[in-house]
Amino acid sequence: MSSGPSVLYDAPGPRARLRHNVYSVIVAAAVAAAIWFVYRGLDSKGQFTVEKWKPFVDSQVWQTYILPGLRGTVVAAVLSIVFALVIGIIFGIARLSDHASVRWVAGTIVEFARAIPVLIMMIFLFNFFADEQVFPSDQLALAAVVIALTIYNGSVIAEIVRAGIRSLPRGQTEAATALGMRKGQLMRMILLPQAITAMLPALISQMVVALKDSALGYLITYGEIVRQGQQLGAAMQNTIPALIVVAVIMIALNWALSVFATRLERRLRSRRRGRAVVAADSVIIDAAPGMDLSTTK
Repeated sequence: MSSGPSVLYDAPGPRARLRHNVYSVIVAAAVAAAIWFVYRGLDSKGQFTVEKWKPFVDSQVWQTYILPGLRGTVVAAVLSIVFALVIGIIFGIARLSDHASVRWVAGTIVEFARAIPVLIMMIFLFNFFADEQVFPSDQLALAAVVIALTIYNGSVIAEIVRAGIRSLPRGQTEAATALGMRKGQLMRMILLPQAITAMLPALISQMVVALKDSALGYLITYGEIVRQGQQLGAAMQNTIPALIVVAVIMIALNWALSVFATRLERRLRSRRRGRAVVAADSVIIDAAPGMDLSTTK
């Protein structure tokens, strides 16, 4: 926490800073003790012996279990994120429509989709697709995972888009309307580019949620990394080490996505600032009749 002044709180004094440091040391000690307690408990059960971790240096184990699971997780996450972004933008704009019927229908669909738990939606879609034979048998689980994640995350992104557009100053909308721009042009050329930059952190946070929720697919036999890790643990009798490796991989994926989002947001904001700078020689001065511009600098 910064020790400088803020509009949210007063700058801490010497005693407050000392108290904060003491609290930080106590919390760090408590976390270290908890980690040590967990480590000793697992070590006493033989979970950190060489035999438990030896399978992870075997390339065949990675090719059979971990890499296929990682591929399944990435495929489900990427497909659901892309589809959710498209659906979220469409329904977010629809909720801002000038037509009440469009707003009502879009709002009803979004609220209904947000109210259904993702796991229940996956199980329902999986059984529905299996009964109706909508997809091939080897694609049933993937289709259920992707569609369920798309529906839920798309509804959340729709609210993010709607809030992001509404957060923009109304003066821009009024100015564009005064210039004769149609609503489609206003949304496509002025509002959406600014709103996407403003709501990018929330969008990336929702993408991370979609990536993590793809692990729920193991309940409907989808071959993502958690299911593959459990199968590896059952085959090699090292369930705890296998799940630890899976957790590390998931943390690395989420961290990489967060880093990418941070860099993308920084780049978009710098590009917007660069476009806002107008060169001095590009300014056109409309001189009044009889005005002498010879002294204009």
